[in-house]
Amino acid sequence: MEDIMEDNFEKLNLLLEQEQCEFVDIPDGFTGQTESGELRLIYLMNDAVESFLVLKNARMTGNYVRDYEGEFEGSVEKADWDLCEAEYILVIHQGHNVFTVFFEDILLETQLYNYGELGHFWVKGYENLRVMEYQIAILRDKYEYLGEKYCTEYEGKLAMLRDFPPLNYLFYPAVPEKYIVPMDNPWEVTAEALAVMQELATEAGDEKLGKMLRRYEKNPDISNAKKIAGMLCRSSHLPVITLLGEKIREAASVYPDRDFGRKQNKYLHELMEKAERRKEELEAENVQTLIYREEPFIYDCDSISFQVYLMIVRKGVWKQKIMVEKI
Repeated sequence: MEDIMEDNFEKLNLLLEQEQCEFVDIPDGFTGQTESGELRLIYLMNDAVESFLVLKNARMTGNYVRDYEGEFEGSVEKADWDLCEAEYILVIHQGHNVFTVFFEDILLETQLYNYGELGHFWVKGYENLRVMEYQIAILRDKYEYLGEKYCTEYEGKLAMLRDFPPLNYLFYPAVPEKYIVPMDNPWEVTAEALAVMQELATEAGDEKLGKMLRRYEKNPDISNAKKIAGMLCRSSHLPVITLLGEKIREAASVYPDRDFGRKQNKYLHELMEKAERRKEELEAENVQTLIYREEPFIYDCDSISFQVYLMIVRKGVWKQKIMVEKI
């Protein structure tokens, strides 16, 4: 139990180092205790996972400011029980506003979800590659912030592709440039990432890409990274990209879909059925089609908005032609 506590405190300290402290289920200006005696703090939130740090038997003094942006400082330390009847103290400075949380224990609450059909189309062009860049990024976050035990063995391998420059945000960013969170050494390729790509190239029968990957392994410079990135969007290499997409969907399918309640689930189901009918029409014309959707997080779904898209993939004379059709 002590090891778990230490691990959760490391997670809390990581949030504070990143100047993050967002509580859920409490209003702006909150002070005191919740009915349950718990305060839930967002730890990791993306399409693959919703994770919270739960402060048990927690009591807040001062007032919490929601949606705060600005100067931030936070610290957590062991308390003197005789002085405040608490095991730990969390102190947060939001600019001139200060609040303190006294609590006895800290737990991790995590829900994992199927992310294989979730995607966003914020940047145009080669959307199939951008969706995979996004999915690999959120998978890597799950792997790094929660640990291997929250991933399947194959997810652990796929997460290594974050360290494959030809497929990361350097070439196929899923978000506009101003929203990119830079990596340390984004041009550095790892042996693990190369091994995964080599497996995919072999399975897809892409000998030319396999040869280029071996060259990249021997000489992992920017020039070779650019050459491979250019190959990934060509029609001749579409089979390996299609295979990677299938692998991601298969890996994610072991997790449940989000449950938004009967009414909203029915509405989403109707949208998905409409998308499936359109997909069947396109596939009857021998057009590769994938369905993706956008959905809110469970913890914050007072105003639910679903978006369902068809990603239509065609082989051009030289490069892949991608179209996105909204349902």
